[in-house]
Amino acid sequence: MKKLKFGIPKGSLQEATLKLFEKSGWKINVNGRSYFPDINDPEIECAICRAQEMSRYVENGTLDAGLTGKDWIEENESDVAVVDDLVYSKVSQKPARWVLAVPADSDITRIEDLEGKKIATEMVNFTKRYFRDKNINVTVEFSWGATEAKVVSGLADAIVEVTETGSTIRAHGLKIIRELMQTNTRLIANREAYRDPWKKAKIGQIILLLKGALRAENMVGLKMNLPKDRLEELIRLLPSLNAPTVAGLHDRDWVSVETVVDARVVRDLIPGLIGAGAQGIIEYPLNKVI
Repeated sequence: MKKLKFGIPKGSLQEATLKLFEKSGWKINVNGRSYFPDINDPEIECAICRAQEMSRYVENGTLDAGLTGKDWIEENESDVAVVDDLVYSKVSQKPARWVLAVPADSDITRIEDLEGKKIATEMVNFTKRYFRDKNINVTVEFSWGATEAKVVSGLADAIVEVTETGSTIRAHGLKIIRELMQTNTRLIANREAYRDPWKKAKIGQIILLLKGALRAENMVGLKMNLPKDRLEELIRLLPSLNAPTVAGLHDRDWVSVETVVDARVVRDLIPGLIGAGAQGIIEYPLNKVI
């Protein structure tokens, strides 16, 4: 039996990735410290590795495909096939940002002010290229973590760090002076593996269901009964993917209506539905919307 060797990112994205796969129909069991978890699909072999290294393992064929960030693909300059974008995270469904930050009371307000200065970051290669392209001479040092503390303690003049909301950076007494890159999770594949029709189809299946699960996260199903003579009035109120489903009931003067809507509109929508005569309104979560 053919198998697809698939990489799951270790670290901050691991839990979110496992939950997303479960909603998509794949249960991945991480057993203690094992880097090779079980999955309820005999056609997939999973391996857990850091997102920072994922593109290297995919490029050299150790893995056929995996999930990592756009940032680490660029940092490693990896020659991989970027198959699709998947925006998800532990905090929000927005792309994360790599930003340039300095102390809040610093005189540095522009990137040009960093000429001859020292920058600490985990994204060394990317940062060097960025400033080289701007013809600004800086020293870039690798940071193993707690990067914000480097500039606070005077070990660096600025940092390049990833953030989603900016709250951690502000909490450390820093200010953002430039956004350098937006990044989100990407499904990547080894180029040779992606030329294999079976592996390409399996990767396509994974993308289809993962994106269906992501789409469902912000949507809910609504089901209700109402008098048949008020159906058109109610349908005008209902936002939906397409037209709602309408079915007859045993009492021919009543119908059942079912639809999928954005979860954010439900609290404002339900009073209007009641006003239009809806009864027995049921709201339910969705696993996937394809």
